[in-house]
Amino acid sequence: MSTRTDGRLPVVLLHGIRLSGTMWRQVAAAVAPHRPVRTPDLPGHGRRRGEPFTMDAAADAVAGVIDELGGRALVAGLSLGGYTGIATAARHPERVAGLVAMGCTLRPRGLAAACSRSAAGLAARHSRWADRLSVAGFRRTLPAPLADDVLAGGLSCEVMPQAVAAVEALRPPAPLAAYDGPVWFVNGERDPFRADEREFLHACRDARLTLLPRRGHVATLIETTQIARLVLDGAASLDQRAAPPVRPAGTGLPAAAPRAATAMPEAGAG
Repeated sequence: MSTRTDGRLPVVLLHGIRLSGTMWRQVAAAVAPHRPVRTPDLPGHGRRRGEPFTMDAAADAVAGVIDELGGRALVAGLSLGGYTGIATAARHPERVAGLVAMGCTLRPRGLAAACSRSAAGLAARHSRWADRLSVAGFRRTLPAPLADDVLAGGLSCEVMPQAVAAVEALRPPAPLAAYDGPVWFVNGERDPFRADEREFLHACRDARLTLLPRRGHVATLIETTQIARLVLDGAASLDQRAAPPVRPAGTGLPAAAPRAATAMPEAGAG
């Protein structure tokens, strides 16, 4: 069943590992007056806790949400949500009009991948301890109202090994090569997950990069206004691309189609 969107491209926001869609409450509140927005829980997270997480299942779940919104949307995600957005764009390109991928330009390999697997396994085996550590970390890093939103849907540390394995199996950035929609990468300037951002940019046909000064991985969420603006500007540009060309008055010829944006990255602030 589809939801009426009044011709405005909808937005789907995807959360990070062990969290839920509640982490996007402030961004969603900023986007909602302008266009439809959804913040679904991925398999194994939030209201779907206990379900197995695979990247195919997550991408199919996102595609199902897009179908409910009319069949095409801008997808934006942070961390695991960003990798899931990449997988969705590769698996369902006809549904993903554009992609905003935040904090997910690290190619999992070598020591970094081994450390991620080890930390995820430890968190799953000792979930109560991992929950307490996560709560303390979020409350130390984020302002209280934002930390409350991030934690409101609960924590699902037990799903972390499955999610980490799924990101490794995705082998990013390779899936981006087959996607011809625009991609906006957004990274905190101090985020270790930005290590391979140039490789991700070069894998895309049409991509840009925005850096958030002095922000790390989780702290990216503090830039609520800027993230909402990036999402809204991206959706507006996609609306413009989708609009039929206007026939110039007094001629029998259609107007030239708008030129696609170039694949040059933006200069990062700071």
